[in-house]
Amino acid sequence: MAEAEQQQQKKSLFDNPLLSTKVKSAKVKIFPEGGLGYFIGPTLALLSNSILSSYLNRYMTDVLGLTGTYLTLLPVISVIFVVLGNILVGRLMDHSRTRAGKARPLILLSIPLSILALLFLFIFTPVAFKDNPAHPGLTVGDPSIATLALFAVGYNLWFAVAYPFYFTNHSALINLSTRNSKDRSLLATISNATALAAMGLTSMVLPFFVGLLFNETKFDKVTGAELAADATGENVISIVNAEPSFNAWRIFIIALIVITVIGCLVEYYFTRERITEESFSLKKEEAANEPAKKALPVKEQFNICAKDKFWWIMMGFFFLYQLGGMLKNVSQTYYCQSWFAIDGVYSSTNGGTFQGTLSIIGAIPTALGMVIVWPLANKIGKGTSIFFGAILAVIGGAIGFIAPDNFAVVTTSFVLKALGSTPAMYISLALLADVLDHQEALNGARTDGLTMTIYGAIMAGMTGIANGILNAALTATNYSVDNLTDPALRSALLWIFIGGETLCYVGIFILFFFMKVEKYSDLDHKAIEDDQRSLAMAKGEEYIPAQVRLEMEEEQSNKDAWEAEKAELKNRCEKKNLNYEEELKKLEEDKAAKEQLAAAKKQENEEKKAAAKKAKDDAFKAKLDAMSAEERAAYDEKQKIKEEKHAAYLEKVAGDFANLRQAHAEEREKYLAY
Repeated sequence: MAEAEQQQQKKSLFDNPLLSTKVKSAKVKIFPEGGLGYFIGPTLALLSNSILSSYLNRYMTDVLGLTGTYLTLLPVISVIFVVLGNILVGRLMDHSRTRAGKARPLILLSIPLSILALLFLFIFTPVAFKDNPAHPGLTVGDPSIATLALFAVGYNLWFAVAYPFYFTNHSALINLSTRNSKDRSLLATISNATALAAMGLTSMVLPFFVGLLFNETKFDKVTGAELAADATGENVISIVNAEPSFNAWRIFIIALIVITVIGCLVEYYFTRERITEESFSLKKEEAANEPAKKALPVKEQFNICAKDKFWWIMMGFFFLYQLGGMLKNVSQTYYCQSWFAIDGVYSSTNGGTFQGTLSIIGAIPTALGMVIVWPLANKIGKGTSIFFGAILAVIGGAIGFIAPDNFAVVTTSFVLKALGSTPAMYISLALLADVLDHQEALNGARTDGLTMTIYGAIMAGMTGIANGILNAALTATNYSVDNLTDPALRSALLWIFIGGETLCYVGIFILFFFMKVEKYSDLDHKAIEDDQRSLAMAKGEEYIPAQVRLEMEEEQSNKDAWEAEKAELKNRCEKKNLNYEEELKKLEEDKAAKEQLAAAKKQENEEKKAAAKKAKDDAFKAKLDAMSAEERAAYDEKQKIKEEKHAAYLEKVAGDFANLRQAHAEEREKYLAY
């Protein structure tokens, strides 16, 4: 009895209205779920990592004065801890048993972890400075053992703990939001647009203010004399003054912490895990004395994934996609200050101008792609869209090598790569959700925990790998702000900034020759529903399809909201001495008017769609009527062959799926128990 009460107490935490989701609709809607939960919230939450991915390395080299082996090995060795951190997050997600879901509660937990990590990186780590021996009056970082140790703690707190606690669970929401493929593609498009928005704010806006975070002074390269801020010429160099730059970052990071907290809270409150609620609802109906089912062990999840070629394709894709993107992002600021000059001056500030301009122009096709990719994917498939996008990205990358010092050519290359990457950016998570559904249909269990663990490790770990590659190249070419145009440095940056992503898209192009999971989607969803119905019947319970249950919950939620609104009105009337019956009548009339307006708008939209369909059908009929007898016969024969081929294709797919289900029957019987 005491144990039951304790379990009830644990469950009640997320039954509290203060922690309940604000999304009540059974079907995914653009607002507030899409707009707030999947765009505004994540954009704000992801902004901190975008800034760290783009500028933390320069903060390490130009402000803290970190060099050599430490600079190269820190991000690479930290990948080990990133993997371990994601394993921890994945297991916590697997064992999560709350009405709020399995991922959303961990997003809340990421808030204090993120605050602590950012404070360690920029506030708690002690930093000493010394006079710049080559430029009196300026300072350079003079890192101590304490600086190296505490900065490493902060680095791993962020990339191996705080960020995985947020990002892995944020990414899992797409898989857990709904089973509707189109709605899931929509949410994936919106969600992945947040990465563009966060990186856009970082790469398009921040570069124009980079002089505030990296305080620079101009000198004559030959004489060493300090020059005016507007000095120009080939012999002018800009040197970072470390101490004022450090202080500027301390102020900036406080604002970034506030933005991160707001973003996480908005995402938590305006998202909903409908698939998690399916299993939660089924468990709620079990007998009180039935033992609680355990999370599917990692070993069993890996057994499922190891036999799934589509899963391996997706993991390979995410590895290449993130590695290429991070190589481009971490090296962009170095590339722009090394390859492009203003009035002959190569500097951080001038490079920032080119970087910001390049990012703004490159963001245009990416933003347009957000509108194009979703309907394109619905028409030709998500995998096919990514495949053709990879071809365009490879072509764009090749163009960049023609004239790497010509800003117009590099911009053209950047734009084509950005356009080609849009399908990969926006719909890859929706495609991963299709893979997980396929696994569930065949094996009777989902592998969200392990899959999102590995996905999160890849997405977070590639920042360290990319920074390690970049730092190794900077060390090998003796990078210095005094000599940004060194040929060896330029060549290394060219291959990292342009070549790295291009080669990765060659790999993606090859992988997606074999991505065919979408042909099973309809069969997957039917099989999952059949399995759930069989489980309910075996227990003697009534089976309610997920969509029907969600609609019932939405209807009940609307009733509850109406009763709450009436109770609030009654309290207000008592306080203000108003006639409750009269005020209630006004409220009911207002409610009826809104419902009537919504119904009229819905009917109008349906009539427009019907009229458009009729016009299309009439035009097609007119086209057929205009054909000669011979043309019509040829057309009918062509359509007959097409329909026969399509029917044969569907029959083959159904047969293949039935064989796959049969081959996995033993695993399915075993895993359905979880």
